[in-house]
Amino acid sequence: MGRLIGILLVIWLVIGAFAAFQRDYFEDAKTNCSEAGDIALTIVAGPLNYVGVNPKVDCAEVDVDVPEPSK
Repeated sequence: MGRLIGILLVIWLVIGAFAAFQRDYFEDAKTNCSEAGDIALTIVAGPLNYVGVNPKVDCAEVDVDVPEPSK
């Protein structure tokens, strides 16, 4: 049973990698946070990519106010 689950998991991820390839995510060597997240989510989504799932990641910079040390 465990072997079957492992085989199904590999097939799922291969289908996801093929979907990422079809979307030209592997075309350029330079990627940013958003592109890397899109690639990872597309691979994990697997066959769901072919039923309308189009995962996207937004890695916008977060503006955090850091307190200054007391004098």
